Parts: sequence; structure tokens; C-alpha cells
Amino acid sequence: MVGNWMEEVQKTRRALRSNVLETVLNEFDARITGLNHEKRKHKYRQMTENPFRFFRGSAYLFYYDVTKIPFSFHTPDDKPTWIQGDMHVENFGAFQNSEGDIVYDANDFDEGYMGSYVYDLLRMTVSIALYCEQYGFANAEERMHVFLESYYKQLKKFVKGKEDPVTFFYTAKNTKGPIREVLKKLEKRDSARLLERWTVKEDATRVFELSEDFVQVTQKEREKIEAVWPDYVDSLDAEDRKKSEFYEIKHIVRKHGSGTASIGLERYYILVEGKQDCDQQMDDIILEMKEVRAPVPAYFAPYSEEFWARYSHQGERVVTTQKAMHHHDDPLLGYVTIDNRHFYVRERSPYKKRVKPEDIENVKEFDQVLDVFGGIAAKIHARADTDVEHELLSYHSEEEIVNVIGDDYDVFAAQLVFLSNAYKDQVKQDYVLFCGWLNYKFT
Repeated sequence: MVGNWMEEVQKTRRALRSNVLETVLNEFDARITGLNHEKRKHKYRQMTENPFRFFRGSAYLFYYDVTKIPFSFHTPDDKPTWIQGDMHVENFGAFQNSEGDIVYDANDFDEGYMGSYVYDLLRMTVSIALYCEQYGFANAEERMHVFLESYYKQLKKFVKGKEDPVTFFYTAKNTKGPIREVLKKLEKRDSARLLERWTVKEDATRVFELSEDFVQVTQKEREKIEAVWPDYVDSLDAEDRKKSEFYEIKHIVRKHGSGTASIGLERYYILVEGKQDCDQQMDDIILEMKEVRAPVPAYFAPYSEEFWARYSHQGERVVTTQKAMHHHDDPLLGYVTIDNRHFYVRERSPYKKRVKPEDIENVKEFDQVLDVFGGIAAKIHARADTDVEHELLSYHSEEEIVNVIGDDYDVFAAQLVFLSNAYKDQVKQDYVLFCGWLNYKFT
């Protein structure tokens, strides 16, 4: 009889959690994003690859859960941090900034919002735990501590004025291990490599080479993009704006196969002329135009009327987040609206690359990577405040975070690691439930 009751308890627990999963997935993927059955099936099949992939594709479930968990080290609700919103191991990478430096930094800002810095850190440490299990790196707790200690030490350097978050960034000169290797290789890369891979010459004009990933747009799609193109140019910072010939559209394709969480959102690649003036010819430039919705953290973090009044356009929100968090940001960052849908535009950097699992030979090298990630996390939290944006934040986030942690760093780190391990186990349980639900609902 006892055994039967235990089975009933477990069955009920699984049923209740399955209901939560289905409710959250239906709300965000069906009602909010508007994915049809086939697109949901495609997204979910990708998420079944492993628990880490499932975690990356279900940020809304993460926020639904963790915003209910008490934590001792949140900053006050009236002192939020501008967070990246979807911080995990694979949302950092290399690119070339506007000054020509090959840097390693955060590279995804679609979920940027105002909220507790804790959510960025917790999402990151959970991802470290899952990443360690997925790729066989030992002692995930130690790896999480490496990241957190780097984050805290870098914040204190900013608070004490030893380094400036406005000008702080990572290059091959101040990194070690796998990240330095990636950056050194990119320094030798030909900037035309991406154009050579993705485009061909037709009748002396360069165009994208069509494939499964690059699909020709319809005439109607092209006309809509061309109609709003002057709005995009007007959205650029005045000091970055070039002559109109520079932004002349040569070819547009629809981009498929990018990002689990982005499935269902329109994404275009646009080839532009890139002329500086009438007498000088530069290489053509590839721009990415991506649809964006309200950030996931906004559905769960404290509501900010002031934020929404300032950033009702979601493309502008993403652009501003990236500008706030990057040193020497992309001068081609802009935004447009098409049929009441919001898009942002940025250059598709020919130097885009990230450290992959096969680039990391042992835990020492992984720690070198995580040490940089911790510094980057501290930098973007410290930089995106009054140093850049005076309208929303009247204080320095790094000071508020260091103040709330105080002399209790060890307790702070222990709480985060404990929560991360517990939530990692929850993700793995959810992954099993999700795979079963998918096979039942999306056969």
C-alpha cells in the first residue's frame, strides 16, 4: 500500500509539472509568438537534442520559476540593473568593433531589460552546470565559483575606480587560453571571407547564393523592406550616418536555421553597397534584420512604466541595450517597423566566432573561459547605467550590487550555486516531461 501511495504522489507531481510546462509553452510560443503547429514542432524537435538545448529554448520557463524563488542578495526593486536577459555559455562570442578591435563580449541582446542582476547570474550558472554535464567537464560547482568570483572581483575594480567599465573590453592582449586562441586566429582572417562564402557574382553584381539557409524573398517582402529602409537609416546615430549610397540595397534573402529561441521570428540578410563616397569602393556589407518581441524577463520582473514609455519599440530597446553594453558599438545598429512588427538591424560581422566545446581541452582551459565571461558579465552590468543612459538609471549598478553583497560574498556565491544545482536538476526532469509531452502532442 505504501508503494502505491508513493507512486501516486510521483504521478501527481509529474502531472502538475506537465500542466505547467504545457501552459507556459502554449502561452509564449502559441499565443504570444504565434507559432503554428509545424513551427512549434520544428522548434521543439531542436530542443529535444539535450537538456542544455532545452534550457536555451525555454527562457520563459526559467523566469516563470526563478522569479518565485526568494534570494537574499537582490538589489531593491527601485534599483534594477540593465540585464542581458538570456545569459548562458553560448551567448558570448568574438566580433570586430567599430574601431577595428577583435573583441570577445556578450553577443545577444534580444531579452535586454531592467531587472535584478541575479537573474543573469543564475541563468549563467545553471547553463554552466548543464554545459559541464553535456560536455564532460568535472566539478560543475567549482566552475560556477570561477565565474562568480571573476564577476565579483571585476565589479569591485569598477567600484574602486581601478578600471572603467566604459572603456573595458577583452582582446587577445588581456585574455588567455581558448578565447585568446580564437581572437588570435580571427586577427588573421580576411574580412572578405564571409562575402566569399555566402555570395556570388551575377552579371557583375554580388548577390547571396541561395540555399536551404538563404531563401529568396518575395517581391512583396522586398518592397516592404525597401519602403522602410529610409527609416532604418534615420534611426542610426547621426555621427555614424554615411551617404545614402552606402545603404543601397543590392539583394535580400530570408534567413533560415538560426537560433532555437528565435524560430518563428522573421530574419532577413540584406546585402548593401557599402560605398563611403562616390569615388571610393568598399566591400559589400551584410546586414542582419531580425524581428523582435517584448523581452521574456518583462513578463516576470517588476513592471517599469518609465521603461516602456521610453522603449515601446522593441527594436530600439535591443539596439539601445547593445549600445549600452558594448564599447565602440556597431555603427550600423538601427531599427524599423514593418506591418506593426518590430525589427532591429546590425552588421553580420565577418569575425563572428565563439569558443566551442572542442576548443576546450580540460577544466583549466574552461576556467580561463569562465573567468573572461565573469568579467564580461560585470562589465555589461556596470556599463549600462549612468555612464551611458541617463534617462532611466540615476545610480551606478556596480555600486548597488557590491553594496547588497557586502562582506557576504561566500554566502552569496553558495546560495547561487545551491540554487543552480537545484534548478539544473529541475531542467533535467522537465526535459524528460517535455520529450514525452512533445511525442504525445506533436506527433
